[in-house]
Amino acid sequence: MGAKSSIEWTESTWNPVTGCTKVSPGCKHCYAERIAQRLQAMGQRNYRHGFNLTLQPHMLNLPLQWRKPQRIFVNSMSDLFQKEVPAAYILRVFDVMRRAYWHHFQILTKRSDNLRDLDHLIDWPANVWMGVSVENKDYTWRIDDLRQTHARTKFLSIEPLLGPIDDVNLASIDWVIVGGESGPKARPIQRNWVMDIRRQCRESNVAFFFKQWGGVNKKKTGRELDGRTYDEMPNVNNSLVQESLFSSR
Repeated sequence: MGAKSSIEWTESTWNPVTGCTKVSPGCKHCYAERIAQRLQAMGQRNYRHGFNLTLQPHMLNLPLQWRKPQRIFVNSMSDLFQKEVPAAYILRVFDVMRRAYWHHFQILTKRSDNLRDLDHLIDWPANVWMGVSVENKDYTWRIDDLRQTHARTKFLSIEPLLGPIDDVNLASIDWVIVGGESGPKARPIQRNWVMDIRRQCRESNVAFFFKQWGGVNKKKTGRELDGRTYDEMPNVNNSLVQESLFSSR
């Protein structure tokens, strides 16, 4: 399934892999699991196995068919760097992203150890943004794993933010997304946690994106912080992409 996305920091989603397993507290109320179960009940082909890990090779070339440049969230319904996903398949995903040079691809993982271990196999395209999820201070080690990779643009998704995260090392990090948990049984977020992360981003000159306060009704709680929204994006050098677009005309 590839579709326009309502996620505030991206434009479309692309899922060459579906399904996942829970590995840390941020996974407890996984939105993707709820959606996958719903799509399975509707008879959607890609979710015939529900939320069990499933490779979707027929989806691989989808971004090549989208001619309008856009930001694409890779595997919104899975985690590309699950150890059960063959390295050869991961490299096929990267090959498509390299060929679809006019898009920017955003990848998130909680399996930062596997990302780190596979880094030497990956020829990182300039149009790929690599991120890790960090839900509380116990998982800041994922940032160190990310920092060891050769990804050109590195970012953090601190969502759902489940506790204070003090003294984050933001060296080599280009972008930080922060958000509260939403949906049934959403765990609360505290304003001072958000403000402290914003302060750290300011001090390190890192782009800050506040996605949502969350809660059972995220539309009601909104995404304003101190009376404004924060939609900052990483300062990405687009020269290679633009040069390729120009030469292809």
